[in-house]
Amino acid sequence: MDIQIEPYSVHHLDAVIRLALRAWAPVFESLQQVMSPDVYRHFYPDWRINQQEAVADVCAAQDTPVWVALRGEAVAGFAAVKLHSQAGMGEIYMIAVDPDFQGQGIGSALIEFTLAWIKEAGMSVAMVETGGDPGHAPARHTYEKLGFGLLPVARYFKRL
Repeated sequence: MDIQIEPYSVHHLDAVIRLALRAWAPVFESLQQVMSPDVYRHFYPDWRINQQEAVADVCAAQDTPVWVALRGEAVAGFAAVKLHSQAGMGEIYMIAVDPDFQGQGIGSALIEFTLAWIKEAGMSVAMVETGGDPGHAPARHTYEKLGFGLLPVARYFKRL
């Protein structure tokens, strides 16, 4: 079955939130393992509520185009892009694929679609950010497979 990518519409919201929460559950489990418990609780007292609000905000933002990937009638994934025009850079700001559809090329198709859109918008660089923890390993693999280069960053946290 083919993947169809179309602009997000408000009728997609519930499906997008559901798939994002399902897709990111292993990521937050991984983060909880690698962060100090106090710091994790500070940032993610209830990650599901925080992420539901973040996805809804991104989908409603006028300056953040969002697309959904459909497999038949099912919303299988989504991606949101932010343009940083002064830097000539487009950012894949948020992306997720429903676990039921992972490993089927949907993430890659969404990334390739957004890269073409970013280039068409006149940007010369694309960026995507992800974690270095084990839960983000599939995302890193996909980004590297599609030609993104890693900029190592060390970010330290201490609960006060």
